[in-house]
This record gives sequence, structure tokens and C-alpha cells, in this order.
Amino acid sequence: MTQTELTAHHDRKQHDQDERRAARIEHTQRLLAEAAVAEPEERERLLAEVVLANRCVAESVARRYRNRGVDDEDLRQVAYEGLVRAVSRYDPSRADDLRTYAVPVIRGGVQRHFRDHCWDVRPPRRIQVLQGQLNRTIDRLRSELGHEPTRDEICRELDITPEELSDTEAAFGSFTAGSIDRAVASGSSLTLADVLADDDADPPAAEARVILAPVVRKLSERDRRILYLRFFEDRTQQEIGDEIGVTQMQVSRLLSRITSQLRQSLGEPTP
Repeated sequence: MTQTELTAHHDRKQHDQDERRAARIEHTQRLLAEAAVAEPEERERLLAEVVLANRCVAESVARRYRNRGVDDEDLRQVAYEGLVRAVSRYDPSRADDLRTYAVPVIRGGVQRHFRDHCWDVRPPRRIQVLQGQLNRTIDRLRSELGHEPTRDEICRELDITPEELSDTEAAFGSFTAGSIDRAVASGSSLTLADVLADDDADPPAAEARVILAPVVRKLSERDRRILYLRFFEDRTQQEIGDEIGVTQMQVSRLLSRITSQLRQSLGEPTP
């Protein structure tokens, strides 16, 4: 398949998704309008239909928290419960559409589930609070600014230091203890054990292994964002492409370039 054909296929797929989304929103608004004037029993039935029609919203939020030590089915269940709460409390006068209101409610429920039940290593309370604020702030700034907010913009909005922002982002991976045998990057032969200091090892060699952090910091803001979405939020290439405005194939090429750049900076041969 040529690049032109791939682009056309992607455009058709995006068009179909947009049409399905528009139909779902229209169907949801009609059901909510009927529920607003219905008798209690009928209202309950209509709201249950709204929940079923918008299950994809809850599932989309749940997918962002996969592979963090919680079973996928449990994640979906918590997200569905958040969707039910959002539908029952939704006030059209306070939000443009149900999804705008529901996503923060669902995400908050998932985050509370992690906070209350799933920490292997519990970060300080301030970091836990900042995690919730960080997601809401990024969503709001993205909407207000029309682009992905920079780290400086996020820090100014939350009135925190870059170090606090880094600590907050790092804590998203603290729900379960990771294996020290896992690779530090996709396709890399370096493991976490390789970059941890060893009291018995030669100090210069141990210090040389910690170059990973400054190497990542030298990447562009967009490259760091792509790595974060792929390896911290476990987004698919298509989801990343939708967020940064490129195709799935372009995301694949970007990831290959970024990981090759990291390998070269670490002194590893590029495949």
C-alpha cells in the first residue's frame, strides 16, 4: 500500500469515527432531554440507555491506566461506575456536553482507586494531590491554549517547580514495583539494574550509567511528550497520533527516531 493509499485509508477511518461520534453525541443529547422531563421510572431507564451508549468514553479513560498493577477488568469496572455517577449528576447548564463533564469524573474515580488500593510505594500526600491537579490542568490548558502545554506553562499554572513536576510524573509509575530486569527503553539492551548504582561496582562505571536522565532531558518537548504517552500512559500509536495531530505511521517513525537517538547517546549500536 502506497503512502497516498495509507493516507486516504486513515482519512476514511477518521471520517467514520467522527460520524459515529457525532451520532452518539446526538443520540445522548436526545436521551438526556427526554430524561429531564420524564417520570422517575422512565428517567432511570433513559439514563441507563445513556450509560450504555457512552461506554466507550469510560473504556477510553480506563485504557490510559493499563499495565499499572490493576487488572483491566477492574479498571473498566471502576470507569463504568464513574460514568454512571457522571450521567446521574450531569447538568447541561454547567457543561457543553456529557463527555466534557464525564471524563474528569471517571478519571477522578480511577485515580482514587489507585490512591486508596493500589500503591506499592506510596508517594507523599502532596504528590498524590498534584497528580489529580496535573491531569485536570493539562486538559484545561490544552483547551485554552489550543496546543499541548509546555512544562513551563504547567509549572506556572500549578505554582510548582520543574522538580516537583518531574516527581509527580514519575509517581504515576509507582502503583506497583517494577522489575529491575526490565529495559529502560523500548529496544534497549540496558536494564534498570544496569543503571542502578552498585556499592561493589567501580564508581566511574556506575556514574556513567546514569546518563540516561540528562539524555532524555535533551530531547525536544514533543519527543519527551511522545515517550511519556507511549511508555508512561501506555497509549497506542493511534492514540498518540490523535493527540499530537499526526498519523499512526508518523508516530511509529517518530518513536523509531527517538529510541535510536537515545541508543546513540547511550553509546549503543543502532539496529
